[in-house]
Amino acid sequence: MFADTASVDVQAGKGGSGIVSFRTEKYEDRGGPDGGNGGRGGNVIFEARENEHTLSRFRHLGIIKANSGQNGASQQRAGASADDEVIPVPVGTVVTDEDGNSFDFNESGQQIIVAHGGEGGFGNAHFKSSRRRAPKVAELGIPGQKKRLTLELKLVADVGLVGLPNAGKSTFLSVISNAKPKIASYPFTTLTPQLGVVEKDDIQLTIADIPGLISGASEGKGLGDEFLRHVERTSVLLHLIDVNDEAPLESYQTIVDELKKWRQLSDKPRVVCVSKTDTVDDEKIKAIVDTLAENIDEDVLTMSAQAHNNVDKVLYELVAEVRGARERAEQVAAERTEKEAIQTEEVLYELSPKQKRQVWDVERRGDAYHISGEKIERFALKTDPNSIAGTRRLFDIINKMRINYDLQRQGYTPGDTVVIAGKHFKQ
Repeated sequence: MFADTASVDVQAGKGGSGIVSFRTEKYEDRGGPDGGNGGRGGNVIFEARENEHTLSRFRHLGIIKANSGQNGASQQRAGASADDEVIPVPVGTVVTDEDGNSFDFNESGQQIIVAHGGEGGFGNAHFKSSRRRAPKVAELGIPGQKKRLTLELKLVADVGLVGLPNAGKSTFLSVISNAKPKIASYPFTTLTPQLGVVEKDDIQLTIADIPGLISGASEGKGLGDEFLRHVERTSVLLHLIDVNDEAPLESYQTIVDELKKWRQLSDKPRVVCVSKTDTVDDEKIKAIVDTLAENIDEDVLTMSAQAHNNVDKVLYELVAEVRGARERAEQVAAERTEKEAIQTEEVLYELSPKQKRQVWDVERRGDAYHISGEKIERFALKTDPNSIAGTRRLFDIINKMRINYDLQRQGYTPGDTVVIAGKHFKQ
């Protein structure tokens, strides 16, 4: 079953914990620290693949989980890091998380980490120094990221075929490429988007047959709102109008209106063509072409895909439009790069990534003091609140970062509860 939208939960693996351990030898039952570090949790990775064509698999999946890293062991043995969980998605998939961040999979083989595995914690061997001969502190592994993702498949094509149901789009695609869409003489024959590839004038065109639109498609009528998204990525539209249509101008306007309502798709370059010309006489063809030409700005071509009349002429017109669209896209990309370079030069001062991580905030809520900030939360996640040595180390870090001054200004005294990353600590 074809599906072009889906939602899924992903859970990256938790990092393994370090351990507290001391060497035990024949004549020395309590030697130096030898607790090993925990391994990193597995990432959840999406990979774009050409042989994937639907998102239906995601509608039947539960939560996608990566494995956790293993805990450290004695004799400074590190826990193994978990393998990544790699999930295939079709080329053209856009993945959006709950914060509005989007990942665009537009090339086969492209991999993006959609949920990062947690770091492993250090074992006590890591904390040995000339001043601390027998540290009793070890870190917990950090939980992996958990996200709710929305997936949307948008076909990647140069040309999108649009028109009312039964306008001849599927026949045209089947004639010019190896695509085999279902063809019949009734509306909504095409229930899923179809892709075909044709090579013409030393350029390869990917052409998408979009299921027929009707008036009100952008609001959910018919099949249109399910598939308008597939028009978004096309560079050029081929708008087909059935020569047997009794109201060709109205049919033309219906499609244009629906394109306008869906993210301004009407701004795309468009080739207008009267189809199925083998089914009527020349007088009928001239009448419908004249009606359209007098009322619209675009040139009007004619074609019979079934009889192979004027198919090459239409393809050459599409090639010219696609070349122009590609050149404009390259120019826009170059201008964007230049603009970004200028903006970078104009920035007078911005916190470095390291400085941003060290930023923190303290807020008193009732009898507890809540501390937030990327760096301090990371340390808190690695600290067991039930470990005396671990808690002592965390408060040492709070002092070194000078967070203690802000705590004291808000009334904190040793013994009060400090909450960091959802964990409760007392000095």
